[in-house]
Amino acid sequence: MPKRIVAFGEVMMRLQVPGHALLSQADTLQYSFSGTGVNVASAMTKLGHTGYLVTRLPENPLGDSAVVSLQHLGIERDFISRGGKYLGMYFLENGFGQRASRVTYSNRLESSFNTASLSDYDLELIAEKADIIHFCGISLAMADNVRESMKVLARKVKDKGGTVCFDCNYRPSLWEGGYAVAKPHYEEMLSLADIVMMNEKDALYILGMKSNSSQRNGQLRELIPEVAKKFNIQSIAGTHRSINSDNTHTLLGYLYKEHTFHFSDNLSFSVYDRIGSGDAYTSGILHGELTGFSAEKTVLFAAVSGMLACTVVGDTPLATEMEILSAMEGKMEDIMR
Repeated sequence: MPKRIVAFGEVMMRLQVPGHALLSQADTLQYSFSGTGVNVASAMTKLGHTGYLVTRLPENPLGDSAVVSLQHLGIERDFISRGGKYLGMYFLENGFGQRASRVTYSNRLESSFNTASLSDYDLELIAEKADIIHFCGISLAMADNVRESMKVLARKVKDKGGTVCFDCNYRPSLWEGGYAVAKPHYEEMLSLADIVMMNEKDALYILGMKSNSSQRNGQLRELIPEVAKKFNIQSIAGTHRSINSDNTHTLLGYLYKEHTFHFSDNLSFSVYDRIGSGDAYTSGILHGELTGFSAEKTVLFAAVSGMLACTVVGDTPLATEMEILSAMEGKMEDIMR
């Protein structure tokens, strides 16, 4: 049965340099609207659920254009507030080979979303409707008023029997004061969360935990169960990704649930546009949990969802359940007729 998925997050204007050029080389930009909340809400609609976004957009043509874009993605507009003057922007330069993609943010703290307060949202109605609510560490980094809205809304959803998902998604450039400032806010969100997206680096650096292992896999196996126990989290999931010498990527998904680790196959694939693949993975985990997939099927479904998101332009995942299941079975056809 389809569920109501609510994502809390900022809508941003993505300004992309064509191809693999640098900003300093380009004289044109392609724009679209995105954000972690946008990606998750939209991806869940493609998987058969109803996706809502809790956000605030400016009351001007930019805000109007963003609303049209969200509706085109299938996102319900019930919880979209209007007000303020600005929309946050980011400039994307696509990486190639060993040169990483680069994101440069602009005008974020003054955006309509990041200047919104609790009174801008109908918290009671949101909590009533949400089967799952999704929060992101990027929003947590922005401002005290945004953090307050996240925590209050998470508590209200839990009180109504809903499920809270929190994606750690730590961005060093957004936290003035670094890990020490971020830690108490992360700990509070983790204590409210039922499903968490994180890896061993989050445990080591944000939470300040220690590991006896020097290897990623060993650190993961040691620290994730400790985090689940400390914060009473039912499921923790994430990925390990690496870039190969031929410019392909390799992705391994994991899911820790009921005291057991489950891993996907090691997937290697070419990348057209990497941004948003993590949100596709998150959506795959949520869909598997909601649909009653086994843990093994859930983590592979999520990993393949992340892989397919790298094959389309733009942040927002577009794969349907059927397309993901077909790819899981190896049915990657040259031309679908």
